Amino acid sequence: MQDAKAKRWIVRGRVQGVGFRYFVQSEARALGLNGWIRNLDSGEVEVYAAGDEKSLTELAGALHKGPRMAEVRGVDEREAEVDRVAGFSVR
Repeated sequence: MQDAKAKRWIVRGRVQGVGFRYFVQSEARALGLNGWIRNLDSGEVEVYAAGDEKSLTELAGALHKGPRMAEVRGVDEREAEVDRVAGFSVR
């Protein structure tokens, strides 16, 4: 994964208690991305993913939609360091 890039997102809205983390985990695994997702005490969700640029862009699109019960109101994206993370986990 020498051309790997990484991104970190903070997703705002109704994104906790609606299956958002498992939706993102499924999307990320299908795209071959490594990383994790976790709920924050603020009610937001934090996502970290590493992989190729095209897959990261596709995951970003999924973060803006979310699963059916979610209501995404905003997504902040920033570049991140590429960490050695295997698979994609829910934390």
